[in-house]
Amino acid sequence: MAAGFCVFTASFFAAFVSGSAGFGGALLLLPVLVLAVGPVQAVPLLTVAQFVGNFSRVALGFSRIQWRPVLLFLLGALPAALLGALLFLELPKEILVRCIGAAIFLLALLLHRRPEMVRSTMPFLVGGGAATGFLSGMAGSAGPLGATVFLSLNLAPGVYVASEAVTALAIHAVKLPVYGHAIPQDARFWILAGVASLGMILGTWAARHVIERLPVPAFRRYVLALLFLLSLGMILFG
Repeated sequence: MAAGFCVFTASFFAAFVSGSAGFGGALLLLPVLVLAVGPVQAVPLLTVAQFVGNFSRVALGFSRIQWRPVLLFLLGALPAALLGALLFLELPKEILVRCIGAAIFLLALLLHRRPEMVRSTMPFLVGGGAATGFLSGMAGSAGPLGATVFLSLNLAPGVYVASEAVTALAIHAVKLPVYGHAIPQDARFWILAGVASLGMILGTWAARHVIERLPVPAFRRYVLALLFLLSLGMILFG
């Protein structure tokens, strides 16, 4: 009961953060899931919760999705996510997370100081998708990296969140069957997955009412600030 309540509460706040910024929920939720089910099952459980959370964001903002950058991003992300998921059990996670954090920090710094150098070209979107998908498959999530790519498009808050959510949803859909085959899930796992999914849906719904009120410049500053904080946390703590 206590574990279920903690997972629900953490899932709600994780979905609220990721629903308002397009990322960050995984980094908040993963430590709680590790305590609940252990480090190996935590990643597939996180993937189920994120799948539901991103599905909720897509459903709420479907009419605002920018499909061209989404499809270019997924062109690189999907095959790379499959490869990363196949390598999931083979690589040291702390080193990997620190590398992801460093990449996010450098790209966010570039967006802040020299935004004209980051252009939403086809190679940039496909390459950014490939890097995000591969690292997401290996580490469970690389949402901040994908969010940094989409932040370069200067989209309105609701458009940005919905478009980025489509890519995350597709990446998690690719990873789930691989995780399910490699890592056993018992009844307790699926009960907690249901609890986390409910928290994700409610947190996403609450976040939607916040981002619709933010002007684009304020939203961009908010997302960049979160990117810097989260990337520093990943670098320092792995």
